[in-house]
Amino acid sequence: MAKDVEMAVRNGDGGGGGGYYATHPHGGAGGEDVDDDGKQRRTGNVWTASAHIITAVIGSGVLSLAWATAQLGWVVGPVTLMLFALITYYTSGLLADCYRTGDPRCHTSLVAVLKYAGGWQVWSCGVFQYVNLVGTAIGYTITASISAAAVHKANCYHKNGHDADCGVYDTTYMIVFGVVQIFFSMLPNFSDLSWLSILAAVMSFSYSTIAVGLSLARTISGATGKTTLTGVEVGVDVTSAQKIWLAFQALGDIAFAYSYSMILIEIQDTVKSPPAENKTMKKATLLGVSTTTAFYMLCGCLGYAAFGNAAPGNMLTGFGFYEPYWLIDFANVCIVVHLVGAYQVFCQPIFAAVETFAARRWPGSEFITRERPVVAGRSFSVNMFRLTWRTAFVVVSTVLAIVMPFFNDILGFLGAVGFWPLTVYYPVEMYIRQRRIQRYTSRWVALQTLSLLCFLVSLASAVASIEGVSESLKHYVPFKTKS
Repeated sequence: MAKDVEMAVRNGDGGGGGGYYATHPHGGAGGEDVDDDGKQRRTGNVWTASAHIITAVIGSGVLSLAWATAQLGWVVGPVTLMLFALITYYTSGLLADCYRTGDPRCHTSLVAVLKYAGGWQVWSCGVFQYVNLVGTAIGYTITASISAAAVHKANCYHKNGHDADCGVYDTTYMIVFGVVQIFFSMLPNFSDLSWLSILAAVMSFSYSTIAVGLSLARTISGATGKTTLTGVEVGVDVTSAQKIWLAFQALGDIAFAYSYSMILIEIQDTVKSPPAENKTMKKATLLGVSTTTAFYMLCGCLGYAAFGNAAPGNMLTGFGFYEPYWLIDFANVCIVVHLVGAYQVFCQPIFAAVETFAARRWPGSEFITRERPVVAGRSFSVNMFRLTWRTAFVVVSTVLAIVMPFFNDILGFLGAVGFWPLTVYYPVEMYIRQRRIQRYTSRWVALQTLSLLCFLVSLASAVASIEGVSESLKHYVPFKTKS
């Protein structure tokens, strides 16, 4: 099995788009136009790539930034947001340069790692990438269900008063979200998701703007909480041990808010050439990261100014805001729609990797390789393996979300697990090998120092998030979680 998987990776089909390309190796039937690598011609540009990035980056993470800033305070909070933005932008540029050095292209993150690093690093990258992608699917299911439940709660509070018992079980909403994802998961590949990413990006702008506007209105009104330079106060809000744990967990939440490097190569593989893909991707990264950072600074800082040290873990569902209830409803609907798209952006590489491996391992199986047209003359078709496997994946991720519905702890852990290896370590190592940077030169030392510091931050954040989950489990009753 190991040799088969590595062969699939070497042939450029270890991820994004592989599910489609495995059965359409020349980009589709009927003499469809193809690129220089024999695959379906790419049509992406700066705007579509930026939409993919914004869809991937501005997700559930933005909702926790007011809470994260409250843990860190006015000084460390905004500085940390800027540092993570700069690190993400810089290392994304390194990774974009690794997409192609001459030919062939690196269609996926695993292909890029194999090309420049090889050996055990391919497997470790695969573990980190796919664990993070699966975890993100679980996290998005949790967040979407909380936002859907918040629509019910906002209407209930408006009708019955702010002291009414409007709690609702999240399980039903998770199941509905899972059913919707089963439908969208039938789209064959990443290229078919451009419209969904653009819609999701519009939704992310909408609810982020609403969160900023409501925070600004509350701040102007004067009904704000207490804020400090160092965040939550020891002896007043938390104990000294809790302060440390929560600060590190906040770092993980911020790291998660910027996480998209695990699919950067897959996004870049949708971009047309000329111009060179790395130039387009760097422009898209600058546009995407700068746009999201502006929203993050506004959400984090204005949210902290509005709520103070008592900032809720989720700005739009923690019910610091009650009115106007219809605007809260609209914002949460936007979150759900956005996460429907973001879920697919993160899951398509998982789908493609499994389907490519299966097609190469059992090329004669009609169950795996045969495409059955749904309507004669139309391009959409159904593959029975794709239908079965993708449905099973969505069902399992939904069940895991139901079993572990801990919003901030899960976000912190995912951010910690994915940030150092996927955003920093592999881009740095591949760039060093691609540019043949000699050991112990000033540039080599600078890159390795950056990697080491980010590793320490990720390690501390992971430990803090695990501690948070263990504390939550002490009071947890399975399938009985209420928003």
